[in-house]
Amino acid sequence: MKIQMVDLHGQYLAIKPEIDEAIQGVIDATSFIRGPQVGEFECDLAGYLGCSFVHGVANGTDALQVALMALGVGPGDEVITTAFTFIATAEAAALLGATPVFADIDPHTFNIDPAKIEELITPRTKAIVPVHLFGLPADMDEIMVVADRHNIPVIEDNAQGVGATYKGKKVGYMGAAGTLSFFPSKNLGCYGDGGAVMTANKEMYERMKMIGNHGSQKKYHNEIVGVNSRL
Repeated sequence: MKIQMVDLHGQYLAIKPEIDEAIQGVIDATSFIRGPQVGEFECDLAGYLGCSFVHGVANGTDALQVALMALGVGPGDEVITTAFTFIATAEAAALLGATPVFADIDPHTFNIDPAKIEELITPRTKAIVPVHLFGLPADMDEIMVVADRHNIPVIEDNAQGVGATYKGKKVGYMGAAGTLSFFPSKNLGCYGDGGAVMTANKEMYERMKMIGNHGSQKKYHNEIVGVNSRL
């Protein structure tokens, strides 16, 4: 007997009528980009997470890049993250011309060690990106103590931690923002690529929305340099 680690077909069959109806609804409405279903999903997810703002983007890598862009990360900057993560966490910083700096993990949790973060901070450190790995939240209290002491914003890579709780609160927005991936094999997967940014800060939310839509709030009125990353 073969038991698949990730059985996407089985997951689909379990809720096939509901999925088919939802897909047909999108096709019938021809609302393929940022349609009403996306807005409903963002509201539902924000409610589930207890987070003020959630905005869908094209994938989890874009979510990280958009969040870092909103902080102004660019060439010459350094972004501290865990040495044990998928390449996208570091790749997002590198794509902006910044240097990923890898902090070692706590061997008991496989998550980033807050003490190792502080050892790596320099005047060029522009952000700290902990990862909530395998559904286990990083030690956010200690991470935030270090970040606040040095006035460095935190972006939480929550691609594998959606729904996880830390001291009674769902993770993902203790810092400036959090990011999500909906890659099919993730904890919360979609059919294709998808991602989201989340934050409790309205100004950060509006800036990330602009960046993900070519730097515009209104069509053809591009205020800043952005990217094409829409759900």
